Amino acid sequence: MIDWDTAYNNSAHSPGASALPERWKREAAAYRASGLRIEVDIPYGSAEREVFDLIWPDATPKGLAVFVHGGYWRLFSKSDWTHLAEGARASGWAVALPSYTLAPQVRIAQITQQVGRAISKAATLVPGPIRLAGHSAGGHLVSRMACTDAPVAQDVRGRIAHVLSISGLHDLRPLLKTEMNDTLRLDLPEARRESAALLEPVDSAKITAWVGGGELPEFLRQTALLRQIWQGFDVDIKSEIDGTHDHFSVVDGLADSTSPITQAFVGAG
Repeated sequence: MIDWDTAYNNSAHSPGASALPERWKREAAAYRASGLRIEVDIPYGSAEREVFDLIWPDATPKGLAVFVHGGYWRLFSKSDWTHLAEGARASGWAVALPSYTLAPQVRIAQITQQVGRAISKAATLVPGPIRLAGHSAGGHLVSRMACTDAPVAQDVRGRIAHVLSISGLHDLRPLLKTEMNDTLRLDLPEARRESAALLEPVDSAKITAWVGGGELPEFLRQTALLRQIWQGFDVDIKSEIDGTHDHFSVVDGLADSTSPITQAFVGAG
């Protein structure tokens, strides 16, 4: 029998994980205070957390890059991750970082709808192609934007040039067996409806499923699963195992415009 709580417990698997949230907050706050052009708390709905920040590059943007944070749909906000916009911003992209209402106040299906609205709103402010990235639960949420039932307008869907799911959760059914489901309140029908691996991708989808080589086996499996299933729809999908990174260090490279993960997100330079 698999211990599903252990299988998804990234904090226990990653040394020093308990100190990371405060480090992220410090680095994000310092980045926001660095003098860059940042618009904060742009609303995309009426709920308190239905807001996003928009970070502008030094010149006319190449397009819109969106980073969706993780935290098992229960933790964190856009303001914990601002510094991770720098790689895409320095590469010439405007970067949107949305918050969303957390479980148990809402269900995962509602969060999916919120992220779709956030992307659609940000797309009205920045012309050009759209590239999406998300980490962990955020990887789930951006993968959902590549599905045929994604909650984005048709014109916005046509602008999505690439989706980067970093350590994403693509089959939510195992979470039904975890203690965290006391908060998520997933049932089997919702888990099926919200699992990208059980849905159809749009024909134009271009996806990279990215995972650290030092992550828990379940995250390696979840990454391989999306590629294996969506290959059957003949879409442009690949997977990448990134060195020995764990579930948390795998996103650090997003702050560096020259890193492989930033180049996967928005392209080189």
